[in-house]
Amino acid sequence: MRIAIGSDEKSELTDALVAEVEKRDHEVVAFGPVADQEESDWPLVCGRVAEAVAAGEADEGIVCCWTGTGASIAANKVPGIRAALVHDAETARGARVWNHSNVLALSLRATPIPVMHEILDAWYNTSSSEGEAQSDWNREQIERIRQLEEKYRRADGEM
Repeated sequence: MRIAIGSDEKSELTDALVAEVEKRDHEVVAFGPVADQEESDWPLVCGRVAEAVAAGEADEGIVCCWTGTGASIAANKVPGIRAALVHDAETARGARVWNHSNVLALSLRATPIPVMHEILDAWYNTSSSEGEAQSDWNREQIERIRQLEEKYRRADGEM
């Protein structure tokens, strides 16, 4: 898989993240400081990651900023993106199963490298097609997210 990765700064965590994703035999498409690019504003970098995923240039994305909150907010502004801010493996699993998340958001401040490994294990070993994800209720929730996107995507900006 092609994984887009972006952060507003390059850090020990982002270096470890890129190395681990590549170790798992994924191709990394890097943005911002992770790619040694000058652009470092988190809304722009994380938006570019999300746009790459939405356009099919990457299969999934990983975005980072100091808390991870801004990164997830920016990514979620792109239609078709379901970014989840994750601090542990169980949340990563739930984001895949219940939310069909396609972008993982991590906090540079609060994510220790060993926990990042656990999060990636859960993220890549959990499919959105597992168990409860295939229930009618879950499919209905994902469809409701799509409907919200369509509602607010209208060109005239009216609701």
